[in-house]
Amino acid sequence: MDTTPFGASPPSFGEATRTFARIGLLSFGGPAGQIALMHKILVDEKRWLDEPRFLHALNYCMLLPGPEAMQLATYAGWLMHGIRGGLMAGLLFVLPGALVIIALSAIYMTVGHVTLVQGLLFGLKAAVLAVVLEALIKVSKRALKNVSMVILAIAAFVAIAFLKLPFPLIIAAAAIIGAMVHLAGTTESRASANAEPEIAYAMPEWTQPTARRFFSTLAVWLAIWFGPLIVLWQLLGPAHVFTAEATFFSKMAAVTFGGAYAVLAYVAQQAVEVHGWLKPDEMLTGLGLAETTPGPLILVLAFVGFLGGARLSALAPLAGGIAGAVVTLWFTFVPCFLWIFVGAPYVETVRNVRWLASALSAVTAAVVGIIANLAVWFALHVLFGNVGEVNWGPFALPVLDFGSFDWLAATIAVAAGVALIRFHANMMAVLAASALAGMAWQLS
Repeated sequence: MDTTPFGASPPSFGEATRTFARIGLLSFGGPAGQIALMHKILVDEKRWLDEPRFLHALNYCMLLPGPEAMQLATYAGWLMHGIRGGLMAGLLFVLPGALVIIALSAIYMTVGHVTLVQGLLFGLKAAVLAVVLEALIKVSKRALKNVSMVILAIAAFVAIAFLKLPFPLIIAAAAIIGAMVHLAGTTESRASANAEPEIAYAMPEWTQPTARRFFSTLAVWLAIWFGPLIVLWQLLGPAHVFTAEATFFSKMAAVTFGGAYAVLAYVAQQAVEVHGWLKPDEMLTGLGLAETTPGPLILVLAFVGFLGGARLSALAPLAGGIAGAVVTLWFTFVPCFLWIFVGAPYVETVRNVRWLASALSAVTAAVVGIIANLAVWFALHVLFGNVGEVNWGPFALPVLDFGSFDWLAATIAVAAGVALIRFHANMMAVLAASALAGMAWQLS
């Protein structure tokens, strides 16, 4: 048996850096496309990882909160060159898209009121409805494998859409239900949790888990994560926009199972209704911009942080926006490095815990309901000019002004949906066509 997971000798740090920079610049198309790109380059072209090790790393990253494609890149870099390799790979996966989304956020703040730009963003927001619906369909096919999972998805939708229960509470409840169902020993749960045995494959010696390595790595990355948060609390106070962003996105980093779509409805609700960082339709704008940039879709949070910092800090709008985006990026992605560097040496143990697999299957099912809520929330705010709310017992129900229905937005959304879902058109081409349609409408 080989003593390393590499098909050949590990690449030099310089060669690995150049390769992960290429991956970061080409990582369009969401997590599925990004994972496929890494497989093509790291497994097929470079042969730095073999198929079992790549899939094993991917399975582990799928168990974690946060963007799985970014964490997979970090894991691969860590296998090759330890923590410095993981930092290099993870940062190169995020930084190109982060720089682009900050630049686009600045442009939006500066010229977002221009008629032509408004038309472009109008078409983009309408098309994003179709993108979210396509994501919902894909996740549903993968996650809803039996009746229990369907019921859990519906319950999650009702909990977040009508009962307004917090996103972290719903995720925690789903995980507990999944674990309890497995431990109760139902045939259905054991069938879904059991998997083919993993192929034993020796890790490099320096990746072997030890108590000393575990505690030292944990202490360092907890300090990197929470040290700046404590400083913000002490210097600016809990009410300051940068402190609020740091606190909020730290919580999000710990519960973002299921990817960006799962958490965006909760982020939008909190950012709009609680913190006042942005307006309802601006969340769609940010999502549309993030879809056009390389890197993980969760980079849309940098747009949220930018607008919050630009509008609510005492700094000049551009400086406040950049600072808000940097704060958001720090507290969104630092935890991702912690999960990999602390947990990767124990990946074999984690993969063999069947009740944990069952719990996370339940979380994935709940995520379907949460993404469905995201689709409904976006649709109401794009298709209707006025959306109210009425309380009926414990439920909060939307009230629609049908006179404010936007037929043009509906037309663009339907056309984009048909192109994406029925004809599997290129997403970038669909977004571009929708943006041009919005611009043409503004100029007419």
